[in-house]
Amino acid sequence: MGALVTLDLPDDSPMLGLPWIITFGPLGDDDEWEPVVCGPYERPHALALAEAVVAEEQLMAVVEPLLPALTPDEIRSEIAAAQIAAEDEAARVDQADLYGDFEDVIDEELELAAEREPEPANPPSRDEVRAGLARIAQLLTSRGA
Repeated sequence: MGALVTLDLPDDSPMLGLPWIITFGPLGDDDEWEPVVCGPYERPHALALAEAVVAEEQLMAVVEPLLPALTPDEIRSEIAAAQIAAEDEAARVDQADLYGDFEDVIDEELELAAEREPEPANPPSRDEVRAGLARIAQLLTSRGA
């Protein structure tokens, strides 16, 4: 079983209506290959497809919104936000070292997570995904009008 990572968003988040992509990559450091990016999908389809793949494979799947940046400044803003988040994460990791090493408990945490894993949802059919792509295309073309 692999791992699925996504944003935990409130039910009224405007990000839920955006197109979503899935990035599949190696779960551990032993494998080295280029990540595979799939999408765009509607969020429920992206989650169900990612769950179906990682349920049977030792992969990492990251499901995230496809942000519609329209100018270089918007892209720079997203990059700056990602850099700040990475710095914050590095600071949290450094502080965590004061209280022990994550590697000491990772096996126990993974075992507990595997016990709590719900049965994956059925992935959408080809027709459902195609219908979702049509809705995404309509959404993208209507925003420019």
